[in-house]
Amino acid sequence: MIDRTPKREKAVIIGLVDRSAGVTEQLLKEYLDELEFLADTAGVDIQKRFIQKLDTAHPVTFVGPGKIEEIKECLSDHEEISLLIFDDELTPSQLRNLERAFKVRILDRTNLILDIFASRAQTAHSKVQVELAQYQYLLPRLTRMWTHLERQRGGIGMRGPGETEIETDRRIIRDKIARLKKQLEKIDKQMATQRKNRGKLVRVALVGYTNVGKSTLMNLLSKSEVFAENKLFATLDTTVRKVVVHNIPFLLADTVGFIRKLPHHLVESFKSTLDEVREADILMHVVDISHPNFEEQVQIVNETLAEIDKYSKPMLLVFNKVDAFSYIKKDEDDLTPKLKENFSLDEWKKTWMAKDEYETIFISAKEKQNIDELREKLYDMVKEIHATRFPYNDYLYQDYSQLTEEEE
Repeated sequence: MIDRTPKREKAVIIGLVDRSAGVTEQLLKEYLDELEFLADTAGVDIQKRFIQKLDTAHPVTFVGPGKIEEIKECLSDHEEISLLIFDDELTPSQLRNLERAFKVRILDRTNLILDIFASRAQTAHSKVQVELAQYQYLLPRLTRMWTHLERQRGGIGMRGPGETEIETDRRIIRDKIARLKKQLEKIDKQMATQRKNRGKLVRVALVGYTNVGKSTLMNLLSKSEVFAENKLFATLDTTVRKVVVHNIPFLLADTVGFIRKLPHHLVESFKSTLDEVREADILMHVVDISHPNFEEQVQIVNETLAEIDKYSKPMLLVFNKVDAFSYIKKDEDDLTPKLKENFSLDEWKKTWMAKDEYETIFISAKEKQNIDELREKLYDMVKEIHATRFPYNDYLYQDYSQLTEEEE
């Protein structure tokens, strides 16, 4: 039987302890861990990491001459490596110089994320968004991509001043960008009309870092089958479902996950997706509590939300994956082996996280742990807004806590 599984590429990742940007060794390790996860999502196996400490990135080659020689030695010893991935966005000249130095393909973090987005795009809307972001990224890098076309056009009817191939290519790309922007504006208007047609129903938007379990939670609450996978950016398209809790209907939207160093082109292209966040009445901020750097992820999401929408909204902070979180159990007897154990829900409620300025809850969407309490908290928040919009539907707000499942 023929194995049709795509062959995974071998690559090396490179990061910089950039003192001018405040990037420490520990922080860079976290960045590279995430970059490796991104590479794995794109179908690339990482063979080695290279780290360099500099006051600031080298303007010509990003890393210094010594590190370039070290990477060259690695490439000569491992011929299967066909790709170098840098953790930061490289300038067009840096990309050109690095390709000349190494004679292999060079990707930066932005290009890698764009590639993942392109493979994940399913609908016409997300495909246009990703294509626009790709062209915007490509435009200043055309000299690197197509240097073999840098010559004057010749031939019948092409004599005279003319224009170089690269100028023609730039013009073609600009025309495509303009056309895609118009196409996106048209789709954005259609989606805005769809949002208006949903009426006055309360809107709840799931937000959070990528791969925290938003789609799994969406499936649980809405009883739908939204694609969910343990990969970065499994969901690109905004999915909206009608959910009913205790007779009160509301709309639940699953949005694209955030990530550190999210390319600016993508933020601009996915404006309509982020409109679901702007127009939401309530935000459910889902956090992967099992991730070692979940506090930084919370901060990144909060900063991104502040950029998207200047108005504060009611928020429910949902700490997910409590089943995957474990800590080292300390025993009085030093001879007893230390064991990893999970916190109980009561223990979670006594932690500092439960004392956040927002409503907090601890769940496991995968194991369906504490989902009933989540529904109740969500119901209370939706009910408060729903009552102001539909003041004559007070029969919906009876006390459901005493009802059995059949009576509901």
